[in-house]
Amino acid sequence: MLSEQSAATVRATLPVVGGAIGEITERFYAGLFTARPDLLRDLFNRGNQAAGTQRQALAGSIAAFATYLVDHPDERPDAMLGRIAHKHASLGVTAEQYALVHEHLFAAVAEVLGEAVTPEVAAAWDEVYWLMANALVAIEKRLYEERGGSGWREWEVVGRVEETADVATFRLRPADGRPAPDFRAGQYVSVRVELPDGARQIRQYSLSAAPGSPVRQISVKRVLGDAAPDGEVSNHLHARVDVGGRLSLSAPSGDLALGDTGAAAPLLLASAGIGVTPIVAMLGHLVDTGHEGPVLVVHGDRSPAEHALRPDHEAYAEKLADASVHFFYEADADDAEASHRTGLVDLAGIAVPAGTRAYLCGPLPFMRAVRTQLIGKGVAPADIHYEVFGPDLWLAQAG
Repeated sequence: MLSEQSAATVRATLPVVGGAIGEITERFYAGLFTARPDLLRDLFNRGNQAAGTQRQALAGSIAAFATYLVDHPDERPDAMLGRIAHKHASLGVTAEQYALVHEHLFAAVAEVLGEAVTPEVAAAWDEVYWLMANALVAIEKRLYEERGGSGWREWEVVGRVEETADVATFRLRPADGRPAPDFRAGQYVSVRVELPDGARQIRQYSLSAAPGSPVRQISVKRVLGDAAPDGEVSNHLHARVDVGGRLSLSAPSGDLALGDTGAAAPLLLASAGIGVTPIVAMLGHLVDTGHEGPVLVVHGDRSPAEHALRPDHEAYAEKLADASVHFFYEADADDAEASHRTGLVDLAGIAVPAGTRAYLCGPLPFMRAVRTQLIGKGVAPADIHYEVFGPDLWLAQAG
């Protein structure tokens, strides 16, 4: 992987680069968008850029990748790379764009670190960048080949259901009449909309129904931010898209997907808030395939009224041969319901079978807490899978 000479240089300069990576990524994006404003308008999430979360995610991924290379010289962090590649493939990122990123990223590095960037340092970090970039290009190429290209496709809205006051489900069918692409339960699609200012913004939404139907569905939570452009796509969908409307969708992506778990495998499906969407699709798939093993269904929400897709969540669990349901609500929990509990999600009193494979989706603090509890109960870290909505800040906030 990383050459011995570069590994030594990267190890020696990691503290300096790591300490400045936040400023480096900020200047990188400023330079990139000055040179290519179309990328901010039509590719990058303007809300995440305004909030600074995309910068944090990029900084975290670069630092984590470099650290992994020097600590594990003969390995590659494929789990992290796969998650990034799936997101890039859902956006239609091209191999050529990595050269553009390299140009502006290394200009930012030189600007921030100045004379500390000797030719030796520049060469070592250049090697790190291209190891990461080329790995992503290869994974994304395979993903594009599997789905027959990176293009967008028009879908017609054939149904709309108001799940809660802030969540609407859109049922979609290919507008061209051709078969819908296959997907795995837990995956997401990118949705591209044209906003009133002409920008074509893209957001990812989990497919919230199980595979097998010609109709696909996404369930969208309206994000009510204090300042624009937070929630501009979700609010556009809620206010302007109804039955008969059309949406532009990518092919399905995402590595939080049920594989061949085996009919008897113990599973834990844990979600919070709108993170319920891929979990409900997984439950539907388990019902359709006749899963017989124990399934722990855990969900946290503000109240039962704000629990999106709750009827499906409950109905699928009831149809499984061996399911245990635990819903935690901050308010208005029905004490008469055996599955209801008051408070935040807590696995302390829940028995987790040996060999459990866990799937988590929800806010980062929720997933961190659940993962910690699961490891404490003996679940192997490799068997705990998660999905982050928006920029992946898990690595950026580690430690």
